[in-house]
Amino acid sequence: MDFSLLFAALLLVSFRSASAAARPHVVFILADDFGWNDVGYHGSEIRTPNLDRLSAAGVRLENYYVQPLCTPSRSQLMTGRYQIHMGMQHQIIWPCQPHCVPLDEKLLPQLMKEAGYATHMVGKWHLGMYKEACLPTRRGFDTYFGYLLGSEDYFSHVRCSRIDARNLTRCALDLRDGEEVAAGYGGVYSTEAFGRRATDIIEKHNPDEPLFLYVALQAVHEPLQVPDRYLAPYSFIEDRNRRRYAGMASAMDEAVGNITLALRRRGLWDDTVLVFSTDNGGQTLGGGSNWPLRGRKWSLWEGGIRGVGFVAGPLLKRPGTVCRELVHVSDWLPTLVGLAGGGTNGTKPLDGFDVWSAISEGFASPRLELLHNIDPLYVDVAQCPGTGRRVALAEGFGSGFNVSVHAAIRSSNWKLLTGYPGCPVWFPRPGHNGSGPGSDPLPGPGPDPLKPVMLYDVEKDPEERNELSAAFPAVVEYLLRRLQKHQSAASPVDFPADDPRCDPGPAGAWGPWA
Repeated sequence: MDFSLLFAALLLVSFRSASAAARPHVVFILADDFGWNDVGYHGSEIRTPNLDRLSAAGVRLENYYVQPLCTPSRSQLMTGRYQIHMGMQHQIIWPCQPHCVPLDEKLLPQLMKEAGYATHMVGKWHLGMYKEACLPTRRGFDTYFGYLLGSEDYFSHVRCSRIDARNLTRCALDLRDGEEVAAGYGGVYSTEAFGRRATDIIEKHNPDEPLFLYVALQAVHEPLQVPDRYLAPYSFIEDRNRRRYAGMASAMDEAVGNITLALRRRGLWDDTVLVFSTDNGGQTLGGGSNWPLRGRKWSLWEGGIRGVGFVAGPLLKRPGTVCRELVHVSDWLPTLVGLAGGGTNGTKPLDGFDVWSAISEGFASPRLELLHNIDPLYVDVAQCPGTGRRVALAEGFGSGFNVSVHAAIRSSNWKLLTGYPGCPVWFPRPGHNGSGPGSDPLPGPGPDPLKPVMLYDVEKDPEERNELSAAFPAVVEYLLRRLQKHQSAASPVDFPADDPRCDPGPAGAWGPWA
């Protein structure tokens, strides 16, 4: 017997095992419009047993921030960079805009692929699709199953969108398997379809190869649609929108449970890092709740940007803990690529930090500051109850920053907002009438009028009820200077007009046209 060959074979097996252990499987699950008060462990009336159990055994992120809208959060997740550095600081990518995350940006799946990972995506893309180079399979994912736009019908998978230049509203299918239109899923609820595809990927995966699986669920974004069986536990909820939303959240929770069960059955769980995150705060007009935080989706108040998030898996060194260190959605790229043993040399300068030691071991976060956004074109498109005013220009600030501009920045415990941050209401807890601590009879913005510059100590006052700009002028001036520095390095807003060539026609499907 040739013992040298046997030794070489054993060495190869040992190397492969060590390599696999050093490169954990990574599963990232992104919920859509999931509010702070919509998860069980935050005291919600919505039942989320899988999320509760996973987060309790993992690390709950209670000082975690996302962007107030879907495209901005997804772009920062995929690039590790603030949206102001890509010209994407205004709104989202609409169906007919000839726009996508700039093609010279290197995305997370490309970096994971370079690190030796199999890369798969399921669900909502919403990072642009006007030409083929923008598609998920051209930007680092080996496989893709999902929809390219921002929302659609959960059962028919059809999206209707106005095309003003042609004076029509076009309704067309938006579902792809790879780059091909997936026409055989009519009547299949998207949360279940995406959950099944994710579990299929896991079941077929070679355990010796590290896996990166990104599951961007449609739930719980509008329209409010869910199979009746998920509504049964919520007959006690009187509000129809909230009841349907609760059912959608339960369907999502079930999908997350099925994904983790598949990881265990395939023998991958012990080497898996699972991240769960929302993409923005809840939309109160669509059944969501961010109580007791102020504001909602589309706003820079805490209700729009403080996100539900946690990390789970046996590789955590301090499981069963709560992380109150500052973490942002842009931090996932350097964190996950670092876990994968990869490098970020091919990216543009990152705004994200590797926060794994803060999450896993309880160390201090390397992030001390967070730019929430600067959007000179901001418009709040949704009705805001009880508020008809906007914020006037103020004088007396020497920073040079235009304080009429919609912007917010966080530094340590301080948060500064300028301009109109979005709907300033403390929306009442579902099933209750008041928005204050038992005092406000109606959902309202509170007794204090909005100022062009507002300062809050969000560690002591996460509900943003005690405005402190007059008491701490030096902090205000410092943060305005920081905003001005960020603005001076920002790319111009890239928000192109709609292109009528987007029209897929009466029998077509939404997809690349340029």
